Amino acid sequence: MSYEELHTRLAAHGQEHLVKYWPELSQNEREQLASEINKLDLSEMSDIFHRAMESTKVILEKTDDDLKPIPQAHYESVPGLTESKVQMYENIGFKEISESKVGVLLLAGGQATRLGFGHPKGMYDVGLPSRKTLFQIQAERILRVQGMAEEHTGKAGKITWYIMTSEHTRAPTAEFFKSHNYFGLKEEDIVFFEQGRLPCFDFDGKIFLDEKYHLSSAPDGNGGIYRSLKSQGVLDDIVKRGVQHLHAHSVDNILIKVADPIFIGYCKTKNADCAAKVVRKSSPSEPVGVVCRVNGFYKVVEYSELTDEAAERRNPDGQLTFSAGNICNHYFSSEFLLKICNYESKLKLHVAKKKIPYVDANGIKQKPSEPNGIKMEKFIFDVFEFAENFICLEVARDVEFSALKNADSAKKDCPSTTREDLLRLHRKYIRQAGGIVEDDIDIEISPLLSYGGENLKDLVENEVFSISPFHLKSTHESMNGNGTNGVNGNH
Repeated sequence: MSYEELHTRLAAHGQEHLVKYWPELSQNEREQLASEINKLDLSEMSDIFHRAMESTKVILEKTDDDLKPIPQAHYESVPGLTESKVQMYENIGFKEISESKVGVLLLAGGQATRLGFGHPKGMYDVGLPSRKTLFQIQAERILRVQGMAEEHTGKAGKITWYIMTSEHTRAPTAEFFKSHNYFGLKEEDIVFFEQGRLPCFDFDGKIFLDEKYHLSSAPDGNGGIYRSLKSQGVLDDIVKRGVQHLHAHSVDNILIKVADPIFIGYCKTKNADCAAKVVRKSSPSEPVGVVCRVNGFYKVVEYSELTDEAAERRNPDGQLTFSAGNICNHYFSSEFLLKICNYESKLKLHVAKKKIPYVDANGIKQKPSEPNGIKMEKFIFDVFEFAENFICLEVARDVEFSALKNADSAKKDCPSTTREDLLRLHRKYIRQAGGIVEDDIDIEISPLLSYGGENLKDLVENEVFSISPFHLKSTHESMNGNGTNGVNGNH
């Protein structure tokens, strides 16, 4: 496209400043700039900016009447279920897995900058005895739950793993999986796709130039998954494979029960189109969003939006009224995803005023000291309000949630806490299976051996574990040269 064509197209939307430095650019730089501009639907970008600015003017006033907890008919708690009901849900989930109707949507676009890592977060090793990364732990949980489904049903199914990366993490993520032989999964059952980006605007709606030949942009948030699913052919792949249930979660939860058959079975039994796993808030002031109803619609209300009165309100039994803590752990039926992806443009835009580096009118790169523009993103949970049948499943925090977000200096949601949370859970599993282990023993159970504490009794009953660190492995791992099997550690 020529300069004249580009200028005319941009001028129609008040963005002609983007080609101001065209005469100074090399041929390669011109091609890059033209390519970036041509990828934008400028009419849509104008609409997005104006919607975003309008949303910042609306002050959400949630009165006590507007805000209600999830009704009991739409809420169950795993710790409160009978063993027979848990088994029923699990068996239904196993059946769906054995028929290859289950997929996993992994949100893995982060570069772990807060960790000081600079690589895809899924490649992070928190220092377990096995030195396994988040990606490996989750891959092995998929392998194990596939095996469990086959054991229960006699039929071998497969779980398709859809992994959403970012523009910068896609290549290193794909290479990491390839170099590790896909952690024992089949390459054709892993689908990589990219999170989208949105331009950064000044307060007047002008798109910033990050360089004279490069537009300023930022990731469009984990809610951008809906557009990416459609635009990159992932929805078509879901339909082609006959996947009916999608378990979506963030890569940074080291305790995630990937493709959890209990969750799948619960959602199928209730005919849910959308669901959220939640944990009970630890205190009124815990900085976590809560799943609730606002004006009759299911939403996640951020902790900063809750009044003190609402946050501290309690039921007659003493439990917090708004206790359903959101942990980015969701279920979608494929039917719901197909529907929602057709009107994702209606999703709420979350606006953040930021200090955005830019090229000024004199062609000089500026780094502002005050917020000078906006970045926009969408959140994955903003589709809850469009669900016809939304349900919640409460799970035990110590069994299913420990997030890796910060460096160890933060002393919270960091490598040390996630490692200790996993090792503490594994000590609990050992004790429940009849083994003896003290709190100062670091013992790790391979996901290939046990998904959620099962399959351990014959190995550990009456055994005393006194060597630390210790890695309890499956026969499969031992046969592949990864150390010894059973109760013999790798040290």
